[in-house]
Amino acid sequence: MSLHDDAVLVLKSYEDQGELRQYYLDHLCAHPENGMWKSCTDGHVTASALVVDPTRGRALLTLHKKLQIWLQMGGHCEPGDPTLAAAALREATEESGIPGLTLLPGGPVRLDRHPIPGPCTQHLDVQYAALAPQDAVEAISDESLDLRWFAYDEVAGVADESVVRLLEATRARL
Repeated sequence: MSLHDDAVLVLKSYEDQGELRQYYLDHLCAHPENGMWKSCTDGHVTASALVVDPTRGRALLTLHKKLQIWLQMGGHCEPGDPTLAAAALREATEESGIPGLTLLPGGPVRLDRHPIPGPCTQHLDVQYAALAPQDAVEAISDESLDLRWFAYDEVAGVADESVVRLLEATRARL
């Protein structure tokens, strides 16, 4: 099964955000060859994961190097990613430096469509949540300016609304 096919199945089984979910599905239908890849200038599907430590009530955010805002870990899918979930877990592991992350069961937590600087127009982000192991030690990657744990109630003070909504949805699922 291709990554494109996996993304379609994941989105068809996702039960929330009906209108946005359909937009993603329509996009993938209109772009069967490149709708998952950075080369699609009409936008492309990305995968991200909010790393959380539920026992300590905190979330790990990265200060994105290019955008200079606090975000969850995530980014572009790669040809070697077998599934959308695997892409999200790979991105979270690479950007957090934490081995042993596991995705929260139940598939994606949220979808978030946001504009990006050209030549591509938008990211169609499929957002997961990743659970950090109890002894997790983060390590900053070259994609970040900083990497920091924030208590759940601190996230709204540093991150944008999309991250706050992702955290709320993650906590509701926990």
